[in-house]
Amino acid sequence: MLSLTEMSAGEIRQASDGWHVLLCIRGLEHRLWLREPPVEGSPYAAELPLDGDFEIRTHAARRLWRALNGRAAGPAFHELSPQRRQRLALVLRALDARAEGNSYRAIAKGLFGTNRIPEWAWKTHDLRNRTIRLVQTGLALMRGGYRELLRQARRRK
Repeated sequence: MLSLTEMSAGEIRQASDGWHVLLCIRGLEHRLWLREPPVEGSPYAAELPLDGDFEIRTHAARRLWRALNGRAAGPAFHELSPQRRQRLALVLRALDARAEGNSYRAIAKGLFGTNRIPEWAWKTHDLRNRTIRLVQTGLALMRGGYRELLRQARRRK
């Protein structure tokens, strides 16, 4: 059973859309959203809409249930590959540089090194196109596309 008395005040907060709870069980964070304030000893149920995120929600609910019952939570829904992590790091760096007003050429120099950026033929260079795509990907993530990171298809083993 979920015991709210064990949580500190920083783990439960009220917002305009309800109550947000951060549970840390066996070193893993579980985030809950409640419509009403939490009540000690009350039973809780998970509401899982049958939408495009159903598989993710059921996986998270199962991990929470396992943690609450003293079991190992099990594997995360998906892991990002090292290549994907590296690309996302470049995306964020490119987005930050663009937000500071840097040109694509200046961003490319910062990301890939000055020696890889030619003084001539910049308009047709592959690093120019790659830099533009990195910035565009960053803008898409900033506009809410970051949620797609959660929706990636889970690798089947």
